[in-house]
Amino acid sequence: MMQEILPSMLVARPRFGRATVWAESPLQLLSAVEAHGAGLLGNETVIHSRSDAVGMDATLAELLSQVPEGISFADPGSSVPPLRVPGLDRWVIGDAYSGMAQAELLRGVADKEIVIVDDGLATLKLLATLAKDSPAPLVRPRAAASSVRKALGLAVWFLLRRLTRQSRLLVVTALPVPLDLEQRFRAVGGQLERHRFEWLGTQPVTEEINEPTVVVGSAMAADGLIREEPYLAWVESLTEDGPVGYFPHRRETPASLAKLDRHPLIRVNRHTIPVEMRLRGLRAGQVVRALPSTVLASLRLILGPNGVPLKGHAVPDNWWLPQASDSLRRHLSSSLDDGGSPA
Repeated sequence: MMQEILPSMLVARPRFGRATVWAESPLQLLSAVEAHGAGLLGNETVIHSRSDAVGMDATLAELLSQVPEGISFADPGSSVPPLRVPGLDRWVIGDAYSGMAQAELLRGVADKEIVIVDDGLATLKLLATLAKDSPAPLVRPRAAASSVRKALGLAVWFLLRRLTRQSRLLVVTALPVPLDLEQRFRAVGGQLERHRFEWLGTQPVTEEINEPTVVVGSAMAADGLIREEPYLAWVESLTEDGPVGYFPHRRETPASLAKLDRHPLIRVNRHTIPVEMRLRGLRAGQVVRALPSTVLASLRLILGPNGVPLKGHAVPDNWWLPQASDSLRRHLSSSLDDGGSPA
């Protein structure tokens, strides 16, 4: 088994100065708050959030009154905040594969430090891509990228590699990073710091969940990677152990959720804030189940001390659709431990 370095309490050298964050999802927003709370962004951090991101308004409302000192929020918008700003020390993003973020990076980074915070398994994919000496365009694994889009992604690969050599690229993650990957990333000059949601752990629990089984929904059916029917049948089969609380992914369709909601023992919760914030109150006697997802790693950090098991379930071969390549299947399954496969 590949050896991993598990996240531990941060002991990093605190950074000073000013940072600007571009958050395109609620998890990126929470990750930026954790990075600032750990002292990795500076004394002052201004967070710009993407206004059309699902769940962003609810997450902002939850965070506004309780964020660490030094954080302020700009009005949500649709434009990436500029990088070349006098007096700015760090420019922070969660999605290095975002075309909007890549275009701004190529306008020039001057003397800025670039910080990348978590936004799913793409964080590990980015580390692996930057740790290799062979250039590769930074495009999403399942994207049908045009030649122009690939050229943009390739230019950003060269830019980020140059920044790693100059010790100006920092990745902040809660994910367990394989030891060999960390060593290769640091060997090219990359900086890597971890958190365990320390700031979130100081906040009061705001949601009570009573179902013995909690399922964190997957977007793989909505994204056209797996067949919907067996996935929904699997969720329904979990009611054999009692009522199920279902927390949907933001990309799941209303029609799919309506099918689950018709089952008398399944409660489909409205999508609001990240599940890392919503499920903190679970206790021993409850269990969390999910298909391959970053949430398995993040919730282990949060719920492990409470004695709540997390079961990651491999996708059966006959669920996959042809457009899910073998490499994409391996990438999506990299978060699993010992949950087994759905029946």
